[in-house]
Amino acid sequence: MRGRWVPGNKFTLLENGEDFFPRVFECIAAAQREVLLETFILFEDKVGQALQEALLVAARRGVQIDITIDGYGSPDLSPEFISALTSAGVRVHVFDPSPRLWGYRTNLFRRMHRKIVVVDGKRAFVGGINYSADHLADFGPEGKQDYAVEIEGPLVAEIEQFVRAQLQLGRPPPGGPLKRLLKRKPAVPALAALPAAGSAQAMLVTRDNREHQNDIERHYRIAIRGARQRIIIANAYFFPGYRLLRQLRKSAKRGVDVRLILQGEPDMPIVKIAASMLYHHLLGAGVKIFEYSDRPLHGKVALTDNEWSTVGSSNLDPLSLSLNLEANVIIKDREFNQQLANNLEKLMLSSCRQIQADDLPESRLWVSMRSFFVFHLLRRYPAWFGWLPAHLPRLMPAEKLLGEAGVDHINEGQAS
Repeated sequence: MRGRWVPGNKFTLLENGEDFFPRVFECIAAAQREVLLETFILFEDKVGQALQEALLVAARRGVQIDITIDGYGSPDLSPEFISALTSAGVRVHVFDPSPRLWGYRTNLFRRMHRKIVVVDGKRAFVGGINYSADHLADFGPEGKQDYAVEIEGPLVAEIEQFVRAQLQLGRPPPGGPLKRLLKRKPAVPALAALPAAGSAQAMLVTRDNREHQNDIERHYRIAIRGARQRIIIANAYFFPGYRLLRQLRKSAKRGVDVRLILQGEPDMPIVKIAASMLYHHLLGAGVKIFEYSDRPLHGKVALTDNEWSTVGSSNLDPLSLSLNLEANVIIKDREFNQQLANNLEKLMLSSCRQIQADDLPESRLWVSMRSFFVFHLLRRYPAWFGWLPAHLPRLMPAEKLLGEAGVDHINEGQAS
């Protein structure tokens, strides 16, 4: 059952592709039984090709592999790339594939934005890192700063059960659309408990468009409300709902050291424009804002006080909080909290510029007008986005896509 604290886990922080890719590929190479993988983006670059090779080697020695990619976020994968996988027995699923309309993508909303790997039901990875070369430093100025965690212990069984349920939910059962609509909850047998691997309590928290619409945001607000000493949030796309923003201001006003690490060199200019609209409002309450300027920040991590932390795929923006399918792990562990804090404090010291009120030379009239607009937008956007269709997840085997229309409609995504 998701949303409950599970004791006995061990977490290892992985920073950027340099840490993440070798470790994931190593675990796939050692897999004996099964690999489950979900990702928003899979590019056919050196990272995607390395992942393909690792999966092919594992599949050829009998490992069962299921990978799910998003129909909007994944790139222009060639028929050869997909066929090599499916011919080796890898089951490749595409989430919500949709045809183009007059050359434009139609699957703009409700994206499968999770990044999860489970190997042999014993080890899992959760975070924000996609399978693309722009998560490596040698990519250049556009190489992203990001995080994931490797997980050992009883929580892995819950993550495995969750991914299995998504695979079942996305496959249409016999009987057509009506039976699928009625069968919303797939029956996934509970897995045997795993032995303790560490001392961390943790839970898997997900966001979907039916039963868990605001779970990730709610856990953020609970942690922020309970903070007594410090809050550090590093988030790539920051334009949260009104309630979360209000909790940050309240925490700063009661003396909590509240720090935000946001993009100073964004991969999309609109990201910085949106976040900067909140700067006056936040600085006025005592929130400290740091812009990471080495390269684009892609992380989605946070911590409060000396124990609570979260790492995952969820940004703090309208797409992640109101539309996308997301997954975070929430961790209660002093050692991991301190490790993440040390990393983020080093980032603030060496790679960030702290924003001061004097850096925002704008007229009081414009600030007041903008604040009025932002206030009402932040209050209402979750409800507005809720009007959009909340379709059931639909997975299509990649080989069927190749047979019908190829994969040319699967294009590079945004806000990854």
